Amino acid sequence: MARINRTLVLTLLIAASSIFLLFQIYNYRLYSTKNGLDVFNSKRYLSGKEAHLHLLKKFLGLVHKFKLPVFLVDTASLTLLSQDAVLYRDSRLNEPHCSFFCTHRDFTTFALYGNLWKYDAALLEASAERGLELMEIRGKDPRLISMDDLTAKEIPLHFLFRFNSRVVHVVVLYERSGKYLWHGPLRLGDGMDRTFAAFGKLDFGRYAGAYDRPELILTTLDGLDIRIPKNFSGFLREFSSSRFLECRSREAKAFYQLYPEDTSAEAVDFKMRAKSLLHLASKVLSALGVPFWLSSGTCLGWYRQCNIIPYSKDVDLGIWIKDYRDDITQAFQKAGLPLKHKFGKVEDSLELSFQGNDVKLDIFFFYDEGDIVWNGGTQAKSGKKFKYVFPRFSLCWAELMELKVQVPCETRDYVIANYGPNWNVPVKTWDWKSSPSNVQENGVWPVREWDDVIQVY
Repeated sequence: MARINRTLVLTLLIAASSIFLLFQIYNYRLYSTKNGLDVFNSKRYLSGKEAHLHLLKKFLGLVHKFKLPVFLVDTASLTLLSQDAVLYRDSRLNEPHCSFFCTHRDFTTFALYGNLWKYDAALLEASAERGLELMEIRGKDPRLISMDDLTAKEIPLHFLFRFNSRVVHVVVLYERSGKYLWHGPLRLGDGMDRTFAAFGKLDFGRYAGAYDRPELILTTLDGLDIRIPKNFSGFLREFSSSRFLECRSREAKAFYQLYPEDTSAEAVDFKMRAKSLLHLASKVLSALGVPFWLSSGTCLGWYRQCNIIPYSKDVDLGIWIKDYRDDITQAFQKAGLPLKHKFGKVEDSLELSFQGNDVKLDIFFFYDEGDIVWNGGTQAKSGKKFKYVFPRFSLCWAELMELKVQVPCETRDYVIANYGPNWNVPVKTWDWKSSPSNVQENGVWPVREWDDVIQVY
């Protein structure tokens, strides 16, 4: 009887222990699933919606440790946001969820303010301690490149943190002299692992980019405290047209070796006045929400010599006619720039000219016509019309005279259309009716319309 009792007790103890062990395994498995960890996979591979959150928590731990000034710029995540979501402090933190970061992609993008962060080499070791692989991409600092010194030290441009097959991409934003934010292109050096991430799918890095500094707010997304642009929809619009072109310092230096820069007091004074006028025009048009680009001689000066052409005597801007506003003239006059002349009309060949401080501001309105675009010109004394034809182009950001401005992305094609194949040779005698390579006669304004289409002040 004693033997039977001992056997029964032993059996019960084994059964109870087994049940308890299974219960423990179940609970541990449930906990692991909630936190995105599959403990039964020897590679510790993260899967499911919580997997990406697990990666982000590791990354945000680094952000906290190194006080990295980062904010969310991921286009997929920001697109999912609504104002209600931003104001909503998530109350379901104890439940597994991933509404904003678990997109169709296996990467999330943040931006880092490079001017507010001191590089710390310990970041690599700290990343490894958290099980993250880190790739750092560097490039030359364009802020230090000039025609006097074409060399520059390298700075961090991009960081990629990888865990299993998932990536956090950090784009480093630097403030430029025009008070805007800039990031460099992502270019892999020799020997770098080209399989580290799906580089072709990343939002940022194909080109350099430029942005206005966004106002940031702190919010909670998927249970994580994240800084995001307050006007995230505006940031997304900026992203779609953020490509940035550097001025061609090397070519400009070669140009000045052939044609020494005019350093006379008159030339220096003109460039300072032109700079002041360009900044004022940008301020007026930006306040109106009217996009513009450098055109004609001002565009040529930026592309050819990274500067204003001192003998051009004016500042030239282009605006799409669809962006014309009736209050443009009033806004410039209010800013202290009286109207010098108005040629054409909104439907055809509109051109405005304002008088600055001994420098004229010419604004040419461009018309879209199938495979080409064009702007018009009018001869006041005869009523003759002229048409300047350009190949279609898109717009990129650039910097001229410490100002963030737009230029045609296809700048070379634009310049060649206007100035011909010898655009790189200075021409100081210029007839706007016959010198441009792309000028065409375009008829004559009817005399009955002259009072409307030819206004000289």
